[in-house]
Amino acid sequence: MQAAAAGIGLRAPHLAEIDRTRPKAGFLEIHAENYLTPSPALATVERLRADYEFSVHAVGLSLGSAEGLDAAHLARVAALVKRLEPALVSEHLAWSTFGGRYYNDLLPLPFTEEALDVVVANVQRLQEMLGRPVAVENPSGYLAIAQSTLTEPEFLAELVRRSGCRLLLDANNLHVTAHNLGLDVGDWLDKLPADAVAEFHLAGHAENDADGETVLIDDHGSAVRAEVWALFDRCVRRFGPRPTLVEWDTDIPALGVLLDEADRATRVLADAA
Repeated sequence: MQAAAAGIGLRAPHLAEIDRTRPKAGFLEIHAENYLTPSPALATVERLRADYEFSVHAVGLSLGSAEGLDAAHLARVAALVKRLEPALVSEHLAWSTFGGRYYNDLLPLPFTEEALDVVVANVQRLQEMLGRPVAVENPSGYLAIAQSTLTEPEFLAELVRRSGCRLLLDANNLHVTAHNLGLDVGDWLDKLPADAVAEFHLAGHAENDADGETVLIDDHGSAVRAEVWALFDRCVRRFGPRPTLVEWDTDIPALGVLLDEADRATRVLADAA
């Protein structure tokens, strides 16, 4: 996949239109968990592979789970990756399962050596199953865990060193986290290895009032904000052009709106290149 490619998330409302019109897009991303069993949607994705590169973004592997990865779920994701042969595969630095139950959220984990050992083991198992490196995404942060002994970028950098994985740097998530937790974005970026980033993500966020303070919520329900575009430009100049995805998962707009956002990302990547 070209470093200056900008793609869009392939969501159900746009599937038939994209299949019919084949609009220009750097690549398409699917959520793995929507395509784990044969379906008309999966058949459409397989047709689209003739004209588009793909990335597969998992949301339910629970890389931070102390119980390890669910073998059946891992096998299904691996089968999908083998079937589609995407250019990129990614997951989140989070956990979402416990005691056989799946929670409908990406839950935070403490940035400790013990948690790092767990994530390294899970990422290594995932990569061995897939036969390729995966990119791990920084999630949005809403609280700081008192037991943490590492910063998030220190944790991510060590994860890269120990596991051989790459990073998916989500500029919107970083902006949300920095605002909510009072972090210095420049310091955060400087602690990441320069060559570790494999992909960027962009999305919109919402503002909520909490007892007189503004809390940012990563809801993927609107256009990318101006401050996130500015941070994206900063990330591209720090790490170089990388494949970039525009996500829009709630209040999904017309396809043309999403493609316009991807075109803007393409211009940022081209200017940096």
